[in-house]
Amino acid sequence: MTVTLTGAPAAPVPGPRCPQELLAAIRGAVAQHGSWPQTAELVGDQVRQHLPGPDILGARERAGAPAGYQCHLLHTEPDGSFSVVVLVWRPGQATTIHDHVAWGAFAVLQGTEHEETFALTPDGTALRPLGRNQNRAGDVSAFAPPGDIHRITNAGDDIVIQLHVYGTDVGRLGTSIRRLYDLPLLRA
Repeated sequence: MTVTLTGAPAAPVPGPRCPQELLAAIRGAVAQHGSWPQTAELVGDQVRQHLPGPDILGARERAGAPAGYQCHLLHTEPDGSFSVVVLVWRPGQATTIHDHVAWGAFAVLQGTEHEETFALTPDGTALRPLGRNQNRAGDVSAFAPPGDIHRITNAGDDIVIQLHVYGTDVGRLGTSIRRLYDLPLLRA
């Protein structure tokens, strides 16, 4: 089962199983008890080494949904230390600008995602654009709060599929998002 998300995320629902080799590798990285940036990088390295293909989801799940991007929960670690989800984006679908409650690592399994990064102004009343990234199939990246404010868009013509690992129990929290930002954007 899946949850369809529009601009505001909803709780992911358990779906297909996550490869055991990938889970074991993530567990090993998390067990090193590094700082959030260190853990994110260690997990990102393991995701890169054990990168599944888009067929980690069934054909129906890979098709996405017209109403908004979908989040498929593959695994939540019993101790709540991490969760693995797969996101599916049809062309034109995007997140709102947001940040996260914990460290994370992601990999693009199919397509090209477009990411815009932002920083809060010192007074917290606006967002300043920092950069734009294009992440293609096979690209892996990691992040850790603070400073992880971004927006993801599928600006292409094909479906984008991403695997995300978050350092929290997404099943319990319902999302990895800490805050949605509806602030003015300054010019770059």
